[in-house]
Amino acid sequence: FVEMMKSEVDSDHFAYGAVLHACSGLACLGHGKMIHGCLIHRGFQGYAYVGNALVNLYAKCGDIKESNRAFGDIADKDLVSWNTMLFAFGVHGLADQALKLYDSMIASGIKPDKVTFIGLLTTCSHSGLVEEGCSIFESMVRDYGIPLEVDHVTCMIDMFGRGGYLEEAKDLATTYNSLITKASNSSSWEALLGACSTHWHTELGREVSKVLKIAEPSEEMSFVLLSNLYCSSGRWKEAEDVRREMVERGMKKTPGCSWIEVGNQVSTFLVGDSTHPRLEELSETLNSIQSEMRNPETFWNLWI
Repeated sequence: FVEMMKSEVDSDHFAYGAVLHACSGLACLGHGKMIHGCLIHRGFQGYAYVGNALVNLYAKCGDIKESNRAFGDIADKDLVSWNTMLFAFGVHGLADQALKLYDSMIASGIKPDKVTFIGLLTTCSHSGLVEEGCSIFESMVRDYGIPLEVDHVTCMIDMFGRGGYLEEAKDLATTYNSLITKASNSSSWEALLGACSTHWHTELGREVSKVLKIAEPSEEMSFVLLSNLYCSSGRWKEAEDVRREMVERGMKKTPGCSWIEVGNQVSTFLVGDSTHPRLEELSETLNSIQSEMRNPETFWNLWI
């Protein structure tokens, strides 16, 4: 994109949308803002494709206010515009805004699709809105005739699991087992196993783990979740047995990764990685923060 600008080639709204999606994937907010300024200068901010990319960019970079503002700047909002903003509210934990946006979407005459309901169910799941989620789940098929897919079932199982309704989650997974198997997707069972780990439901976790081992014997996720469940329940021998089985199968746990952008530069951190050039400085800062957090006076000042 930079080379294109230097070559004085006239870029269109598709080029701006594409480069904004690239910034979203890299979480490069600084670059995204500069491109936002360029497209405003060229008069492209009202285009749906560009506007949708801006909504997505700001949401993924944590700036929900700018995301909402970009949504408002779109002249002719399409279904993708509404879905993108709905997901943005959802991932930021703003369930009320997401549900109000859905009502506005329906009132404007836009018909929701399967993606809309994935966003709604995810929002309800992360916000603990079990009753609202169940109503939305029923409405999807009853009112809009949208076929049920594995992602919808996974969202519901995750919602029940987070709320501690493990039996309901199990019943749902069992009821739609054929759908899940047909899709060759074990995410629903993984969500249920994760819920078992959260609520220390060891026996159900063991059952779900057996299903996952059969469905995806080469995936390490079921082994890791089951091991964590045993550890959280104090069943260290069973946890050790699971880890030993992973070693025998040649499996390795994928290390966790996080990143942050500071001064237009992205720093990536892997679990157990000690190669960062400023590691010593970062460690000293973290130790200082931990020390302050342990200080009762600091806690009191923050609370008041």
